[in-house]
Amino acid sequence: MITKTDLDKIDKSGMYKIYDSWPEIAEENYSRVGRGNKFDKPSHIIFAGMGGSGAISDVFAAILSKTNIHVEIVKGYHLPKTASKKTLVITTSVSGNTVETLNVLTEAKKLDCKIIAFSNGGQIEKYCKKESIDFRKILKVHSPRASFVSFLFGMLKELENILPINKNEILDSINELKKIRKSISSKNLSHTNIAINLANGIENIPIIYYPWGLQAASIRFKNSLQENSKIHVITEDIIEASHNGIVAWKNKDTIKPILIQGEDDFIKTKERWKVIKKFFKKQNIEYKEIFSTDGGILTKLIQLIYIFDYTSIYLAIIKKTDPSPVEAIDFIKNNVENEF
Repeated sequence: MITKTDLDKIDKSGMYKIYDSWPEIAEENYSRVGRGNKFDKPSHIIFAGMGGSGAISDVFAAILSKTNIHVEIVKGYHLPKTASKKTLVITTSVSGNTVETLNVLTEAKKLDCKIIAFSNGGQIEKYCKKESIDFRKILKVHSPRASFVSFLFGMLKELENILPINKNEILDSINELKKIRKSISSKNLSHTNIAINLANGIENIPIIYYPWGLQAASIRFKNSLQENSKIHVITEDIIEASHNGIVAWKNKDTIKPILIQGEDDFIKTKERWKVIKKFFKKQNIEYKEIFSTDGGILTKLIQLIYIFDYTSIYLAIIKKTDPSPVEAIDFIKNNVENEF
């Protein structure tokens, strides 16, 4: 079992302590007096961001999925051809120096799109001030991935008028963070900690199966395992995998499935989960299950992401790996030319 000594010894920068404070960080950033925005009821929104910032885009896309707003996500250098003067482009870069997001920002300016940018500062802040672009500064906490809730809830505050969720739903999601923290934080390093139990079950390469509505949590889980635990990860939509990926289980493998299920998944998706589990049992394939809580889409996603991020830290500790350093990412950034 993981001990407090293990955490302090291996997690040298104390990332776990930031996660212990996620509910307060979320609450603080949402409770700040926001400036709001002037982009009421846009018909087309493009979210742009990489890594942890891209995961925030996935959450917003999920929140907006049942509206008539056309939502697109850019995780790269260029805006899609659908971008126009009527498009609202929302860029996110915790560091403010992400070259891909900076390029999207300049393209949006050239196309005269409506723009609002979020970062901790950096070159994005400088560019926005120079070009008179709406800019909101949100402080980084430890690292971009650990800053997830500060940016998510700060952005929720600033984008309230274009989102189909109300204040009570957002407060419910913060309360869910407080509730689930009791069982998954460093204050409970016992056998009842579901994040530790999940981490203990991850060996070799995990494959994460998810329903479409919980894709954002699955992608975030993959990213966190890659960055914090330093392992390879596979993700697959459970319905799509039923038409291709499932065939690979004909052969014995060291890959282990993790099934992410929603409490109110579509009835046909629930039926599919039963069939998949039946198939796994028939093939003697062990799998782990994680269920979302009840509530709105934001509450479901933030609960799952909180569990999964802790899981990635605990797995790092089990592997005796410091979760904070990301030398490979630093190498890429240091060798990519930046024209700004």
